[in-house]
Amino acid sequence: MGLRKIVDNVKPTFSEGGKLGFLASFFDAIETFLFVPNTTTKKGAHIRDCNDLKRTMTMVILALLPAFLFGCFNTGIQVGLEGFAALIYGLVRVLPMVAVSYIVGLGIEIVYAQIRKEEVAEGYLVTGLLIPMIMPVSTPLWMVALGVAFSVIFGKEVFGGTGMNIFNPALVARAFVFFAFTPQMSGEKVWFSDWKMMGAADATTGATALEQLATKGEMQWSVMDAFLGFIPGSFGETSTLCILLGGAFLLYTGVASWRTMLSVFVGGLATGYLFQALGVTDFPAYYHLLVGGFAFGAVFMATDPVTSAQTNLGKYIVGFMTGALAVMVRVVNPAYPEGMMLAILFMNALAPTVDYFVVEANVNRRKNRVKTVK
Repeated sequence: MGLRKIVDNVKPTFSEGGKLGFLASFFDAIETFLFVPNTTTKKGAHIRDCNDLKRTMTMVILALLPAFLFGCFNTGIQVGLEGFAALIYGLVRVLPMVAVSYIVGLGIEIVYAQIRKEEVAEGYLVTGLLIPMIMPVSTPLWMVALGVAFSVIFGKEVFGGTGMNIFNPALVARAFVFFAFTPQMSGEKVWFSDWKMMGAADATTGATALEQLATKGEMQWSVMDAFLGFIPGSFGETSTLCILLGGAFLLYTGVASWRTMLSVFVGGLATGYLFQALGVTDFPAYYHLLVGGFAFGAVFMATDPVTSAQTNLGKYIVGFMTGALAVMVRVVNPAYPEGMMLAILFMNALAPTVDYFVVEANVNRRKNRVKTVK
């Protein structure tokens, strides 16, 4: 109650006509983050529900926590630390990335909201955490900042802001950094650390599981290690187990679509078995689901309600094609072992077309039924 009184007392200063009225959008963002908005719709038809955008974003953040915390632990493990020291080391390495992501991203969104005289949408609450989780922990902070700025401006705001974007903003950031600064994002070696802390090594390098599969047809880690996440890779993408736990939470809360999620795995597995049957690959098809960003993309990226398909049949089609394309890129183009990012972005562009044909097919079926009855 005390905090509520403080906010109410300073609110007139930041309202229209107040001394700091030009910061109204910024103040509104802070107020709606701290408290449930007390505004109600005045006209038009609306669906009234307690699960607003902020609550939905909160559910996604909670679902990301298992993969995030394990990513911290695995970052320390990869440089030779153990136990609590490994976890703290990972936190120290990733928190600056998270801070830069939120400061730059929210700063740009607040500026756009002020210019448009609109409220600051809560969509970036998830994007700001996703971006560091899909990048190597060694990514320089200035690269993270550039990727975030490009994502928010060209991947989101130019389309009209939250809910209007065509492509997943987090993947736009990763794509920009990957193609602009490829050595820092991919290649034969992955750089984990360049400084000492708690007895960690000066620098640790090693080919990722995906790169080993692409070049040698095998990986040095066991299937269990890959499933649990004790392998090198982008910060939050290594543990399939933690990702699936987060996915189960999203399905339980109704935030994500099981149709899209399941179809991505089915599409990837089917395509992997096809290449295995044709003799193109020697390793088991299910390896694709355990390494790289496949599981993370299927659970947290492909299910984005804004950029994915909206129809039920469209979700099956887009999900299946996403998984199939990801594996196809991995196998056909060994120079680019990780195909999930491109597959999701490509299907983001095709999702509206898929929905259009699904709806048109339904309309035509109904027209034919009417003709039959007549």
